[in-house]
Amino acid sequence: MEIDQIEAFVAIVRGGGFTRAAAALHLSQPAVSRRLSLLERELGAPLFERLGNRVLLTEAGKAFLPHAEALLASMRDGIDAVRALGGTDRGSITLALVGTLASTTLTEALRVFREKHPDVRLLLRTALSREVSALVRRGDATLGLRYGADPDPDLVSVPIHDEPRIVVCSPRHRLARARSVGPRALAGDAWIGFPPRTEQPEEPSGTSLRERLAACGLGGAEIIAVDSLTAQKRMVEAGFGLAVLPESAVDEELRAGTLCVLSVAPMRVTIPVVLVHRRRAYLSGSARSLMTLLASTPLRLAARAGQSPPRRRKRASRQGGGVRVRPPTVR
Repeated sequence: MEIDQIEAFVAIVRGGGFTRAAAALHLSQPAVSRRLSLLERELGAPLFERLGNRVLLTEAGKAFLPHAEALLASMRDGIDAVRALGGTDRGSITLALVGTLASTTLTEALRVFREKHPDVRLLLRTALSREVSALVRRGDATLGLRYGADPDPDLVSVPIHDEPRIVVCSPRHRLARARSVGPRALAGDAWIGFPPRTEQPEEPSGTSLRERLAACGLGGAEIIAVDSLTAQKRMVEAGFGLAVLPESAVDEELRAGTLCVLSVAPMRVTIPVVLVHRRRAYLSGSARSLMTLLASTPLRLAARAGQSPPRRRKRASRQGGGVRVRPPTVR
């Protein structure tokens, strides 16, 4: 079994077919097909089911994929470790993160890192929490910032911040101007949230919504499933329901006045922002430096020149809980 055969297999999976895999590997399509055939012969099982121009992983392919990705990630780790022997911290670091965190002081921390490490190329990728973990797990990202810890034993999760989650509504909602709201006043309101998932871990925000509604005696409330944070905000603005969202996710809308905060005491919760990396990954000196910087930077909403947060948003932020910062644990 050769590394190039495994690279071809993973490239087919990520590209969704042989044509894109060949382009990504700078090979002809017959060359990619031959590498896959040799790999399947070694394993004694087909890895793909061919459906015209499409390919689907077989059960054998699904079982082999995480090991193939781990092997390629380990090989890249080895290359980085050897290069580090030269004493110069160069190369690149990819940080995968939930996009809404870019509204916090994280961006300033990343600017500081780039100034301190001018020879290191810092790459950013945004994704949902579960996708952040997937990028780190398969070695496409060195570090990840996501909501909630990942239970995968191959990943190390380091909580670095607790972000307030706030209840938001349309400015036209009947309670938009109320100073405080009891749960009973929300009976009959619909809620916007992520759909439940059975084949993969659910987004932390989707899980906590159902739990909090049940705890507040609103377990029978209608939940409109929307698999997009942006779409959720637009639907709340249009008056289709309420939502419980990370404070950083609605900063722009609160400033613009297109969303309002409802102060519902039993719904005051926080969601941990967690730094993740592969347990057995090689972490360069610059990667460790970035981890330390991220763990020591309180991820508060970034201030904007000439602007101050609306009074209602400031009150909700104070009620949301304090910032907890812990030093990184590198294993």
